Parts: sequence; C-alpha cells; structure tokens
Amino acid sequence: MEHPSSTVPGAQAIARAARLLRLVSAAGAEGRGVRELAHEASLSRSTAHRLLTALRAEGLVDQDERTARWLAGPELFLMGAAAAPRYDITHVAGDIVRSLAVKTEESAFLSVRRGDETVCLMREEGSFPIRSFVLSEGIRFPLGVASAGLAILSFLPQPEVDAYLGRHTDLAARWGDVHDADPLRARIGETRDRGYAVNPGLIIPGSWGLGAAVFDQEGRPAWALSLTGVEFRFGPDRLPELGRLLLAHAHQLTTRIQSVRRR
Repeated sequence: MEHPSSTVPGAQAIARAARLLRLVSAAGAEGRGVRELAHEASLSRSTAHRLLTALRAEGLVDQDERTARWLAGPELFLMGAAAAPRYDITHVAGDIVRSLAVKTEESAFLSVRRGDETVCLMREEGSFPIRSFVLSEGIRFPLGVASAGLAILSFLPQPEVDAYLGRHTDLAARWGDVHDADPLRARIGETRDRGYAVNPGLIIPGSWGLGAAVFDQEGRPAWALSLTGVEFRFGPDRLPELGRLLLAHAHQLTTRIQSVRRR
C-alpha cells in the first residue's frame, strides 16, 4: 500500500507539520530549539524553521522571545478543549491513578495509545521520596519501549503486533539492542503470561516500570496504567504485590470506562 503522502497532494507537508506539532507539545513548558526539532523530525533546519513559522502564524505554536524555544500555541489549547469530551478519560481515571500512587507509594501514570505511540496523560506522585522522572504529561514513547506501551502492544492481536514490528525495524537503533524484534517478542510473551509489563531499567538504568493495559468497549487495549520507581523498590519480594495492585486498578478503570461509554 502506498503511503498517503505519496498519493494525496500536500499530505507530505501536513505530515511534517504534524510531526513538529507532536514534538513541540511533548516538550511541555520548556519548549525545544529548532535544531533539536529538525533533528527529531528528520528535517533540515531551514525546512523545520519554515514550517514552524507557518504554524506560528496560525497560532498552533509559539516562540519564546528570550530563549528562541518553540512551545505549544493557543490554538492547540482550543482544539484540545474541543476534542476533550470525546477522547479525554482523565475525569473518570483521576481518582484511580491517585489511589494507585497512594497504595504503592510510587509515581503512577495514565497513558493513551495514539497510533504507534503512547502519550502520558496524567502523573501522580507517590509518597516515596526518591522518584523516577522518565514520564510526565505529554511525553511520547513508541509502543513496546516504556512499560505502558509494552502492555498495550502485548495485548493487541498477533497480526497487529507483527505489522508493528515490521514498520519499526529501527527500534534497536534508537533505543538499544534490547528493543530488537526477538527480545521484544520475548518480553511480549512474558507480559501476556504475567498480565502486566515490566521494564527493568531499559530506558534509564536503575529506573524500573510496570504497566497494565486498560481496555475499551470493544476489548482493545487503548490506555495503560503504569508505575515507575527506583530499582530497589521493584525487587522480587515486592514486585508481585505491585503487579497485583496495578492489575486491580487497571481492571477497575476498564470497567468504569466501559460503563460510562455504554450510557
């Protein structure tokens, strides 16, 4: 099948602009410089600057006059507010994410699947004073990299898993050899058997994560709850209890979402 950008006039420019918008929004309040954005989007600096300037004219991005960093613009806020009633589940998930953080004392998160990535929607800090900062609102990871994305990927139908791995043969180059297809398939199998995903410091050494899928009304993994913390807090004496709590909260959120969306 041909990629839409090769058949629809203007689609390539739209895809490039959308990629820049995702990168800018993921940067949060700190923003990102044009050189970094161009590199991440696989664009020349001049092309990235031209697209960013056009997006700024439409209010979709803004530029800090002091730092020259690019930030999300006011139109993105308005668009997000308009889309929230259809896509946002934070209003039904907030107390569950907080409960998970309280009961485990670790940082708890809600992430959503967007295409071949997960995006963090919510973060709740636990009471344990040493924390991991791998995730925060707006941060994106490819499926299968962070624990939330591994949990979602693991419970997709096998043909979809195979198709995803076929589309993303660069995961090992970007995230290390442990994300090559064979070790990733092994972790997918372990996640299916266990019920939840474990990331033993594969993104940042010493920072562990657990993830459990949350399912939509059709029974598809659309969101995930996850926990992150320092390695010694995820030892074999504590890991099963953390996994049990995580799965219980994920099941509670799945039931609530399915109930709300049937009304």
